[in-house]
Amino acid sequence: MSPKSPNGLALAAIVLWASLATLSVKLTNVPPFLLVGLSLMIGSLGSVHRIREWRVPLRTLLIGCVGLFGYHFCLFLALRWSPALSANLLNYLWPLLLVLLSPMLLPGYQIGVNHILGGILGFAGAALLIVGGDGLQIRADHAWGYLLAIAAAVIWAVYSLLTKRLPAFPTSAVGGFCAISGMLALLCHLLLEPSYQPVLAEWIQIAMLGIGPLGAAFFLWDAALKRGDPRMIGTLAYLTPLLSTASLVLLGGSELTPMSLVSLGLILGGAWLGSRPARQSALV
Repeated sequence: MSPKSPNGLALAAIVLWASLATLSVKLTNVPPFLLVGLSLMIGSLGSVHRIREWRVPLRTLLIGCVGLFGYHFCLFLALRWSPALSANLLNYLWPLLLVLLSPMLLPGYQIGVNHILGGILGFAGAALLIVGGDGLQIRADHAWGYLLAIAAAVIWAVYSLLTKRLPAFPTSAVGGFCAISGMLALLCHLLLEPSYQPVLAEWIQIAMLGIGPLGAAFFLWDAALKRGDPRMIGTLAYLTPLLSTASLVLLGGSELTPMSLVSLGLILGGAWLGSRPARQSALV
């Protein structure tokens, strides 16, 4: 797989997103919306040298900002209003939705049996990896949190697919999406969170987040989806929780469990199966 191929670009974005948990370990004191807002503002600098290309049609700008800001807004509120494990599991519906919604939002795309099976295997592996041995905590008083986690998954899947359907716009325009989304996140911080002043070590970590998982990853993801097959890219996205766990094991001192190894097999099997060309007998 060439690093410049659509799948290669998608994998690069996935690797960067997988570093999010490890980079965030030392930032637990930073309020979530402040963290996202600052990181997205830093991430927008990746294309500030092409700021003229940030000017896109209003519809494109709205979809970009709803995608980046709406996703993080719903996810962080879901993490507040429901158990983190359950919210994360529901959030990881987005790769499956990316595969299943492709024929509905993108003309000419069909779903093959391999895409369905790959999505199921990948989601099962992600579920095991996130839930572990603790089991899901489903309670009626967490309903709003669960709904917001599902909304986050839908928003990111739909945004990812619509960027392929919108009139052509330069990938550098993603910097504008990041800047506006960052400002909206900082506004949420002012309205919803206590004020906080990061120390120098936290600023360094925030800068790394902005450069990588909340910066370059979005540019890579946009380029990958514009050039590649969203059904294959969606199944590859299940590698994110796997690589995130591996990063925490290698760099964060977490322990690799037998459940993680089972998840590894399911995720890799699903990613391989879903990345195969569609079979002749498409389902949709």
